[in-house]
Amino acid sequence: MVLMPHPHWPLFDLEVSTPRLTMRYIDDQSATQLATLAAAGIHDPEFMPFGMPWTRHESPELERQALQFYWRCRVETSPQSWVINFAVFVDGEVVGSSGLMAEDYPTMRQFETGSWLGREYQGRGIGTEMRIATLAVGFLGLDAEWATTGAWHDNGPSLGVTTKLGYTPRGHRRMVRDSDHSDVMHTFEMSRAHFDEHLSRDDIELRGIDAVRVQLAISD
Repeated sequence: MVLMPHPHWPLFDLEVSTPRLTMRYIDDQSATQLATLAAAGIHDPEFMPFGMPWTRHESPELERQALQFYWRCRVETSPQSWVINFAVFVDGEVVGSSGLMAEDYPTMRQFETGSWLGREYQGRGIGTEMRIATLAVGFLGLDAEWATTGAWHDNGPSLGVTTKLGYTPRGHRRMVRDSDHSDVMHTFEMSRAHFDEHLSRDDIELRGIDAVRVQLAISD
């Protein structure tokens, strides 16, 4: 069956593929799959990798709040402020999520990335591959000039991917962690020139990006 383009919400047709994985803009079906995957576990209960400790909720509240988050991101999408969330598939199976978020994008031309993987899929190099694919959406698909990211000082896997891809360290800041104490968040940035020289690849394919550019009012 050939799927017809979505006439009213082009983001539903946005897809990124590499030889290892496929990322699709989250619809209600994949949102449900992701919520179920998250409830099965993303990290050790003693360790909180996220700035917002959303994984502390018990099932089924965790799943319900995850769905509300994805719906809210859609409702609040505008050319000035947006969050583009993807479900990540490996061999047809949902393994995690990756996303881009931006504020004042027409002026700043800058986006931030964030991602997570189900515990059983960690340690296989999937995180690096989906970070590169996500950067390709921002730089190649949406003509960004800068990408930023951040991780807690003890989040080894995230910091490892960031270091491997050649981000420039931009210092650190203290933030509330796990709702009850402060800790150190390291911050990084990457330029479009760095991506083009070191990370751009011919085997990453973007689908549906032209209509998304129109939706987000990104001019050529």
